[in-house]
Amino acid sequence: MSWRGNQIFLLSMICLSALISIGFALIGAWVILPFAGLEMLALGSALYYVSWKLSYQQVINITADSVTIDKGVYKPKRSWLFTRDGLSLSVQPEEHEWSTPVIQLRHQQNLVEIGEFLNQADCLTLLRLLKDNGIPTRTWGAAGKQAF
Repeated sequence: MSWRGNQIFLLSMICLSALISIGFALIGAWVILPFAGLEMLALGSALYYVSWKLSYQQVINITADSVTIDKGVYKPKRSWLFTRDGLSLSVQPEEHEWSTPVIQLRHQQNLVEIGEFLNQADCLTLLRLLKDNGIPTRTWGAAGKQAF
C-alpha cells in the first residue's frame, strides 16, 4: 500500500479501537484506554517503518560512455560514477531455487552490489537489461570465476 493508504488504514483502526475502548471505559474498565493507545502507536510505528523501508531505491543510468548508480530512500544517499571502460557485471548464481542471484558492478577496485532487495524474477530482468546495454558479464560459483 502507499503511505496514503497506510494512513487511511491506521485512521480506521484508531477509530475502531477508540470505539471499543471507550465502550469498555464506560462500563468501568477504564484501564484499557492507555493500552489501546499504545497498541495504535505500535501499529502506526510499524506501518511507518515498513513504508520507509519499501521506499529504498537504486537508480542506474547507462549512457554511451558512463554508468551511474544512485542509492537511497527518498533521495540519493550514495552515488557512484563509472566509465564503461573496464566495467563488468559479476553474478553469483542463486544457491537455491528460491534465492536470488548476487549482482555486482565492478570497475577496477570498486565493487557495488545492485538489486539486493529484488525478487528472483526482477533480478533476472535486471540482468537481461544490463546485458542488453552491453555490460560484459562474469559468473562465479563453487568452481571459481568463469568469464562468459
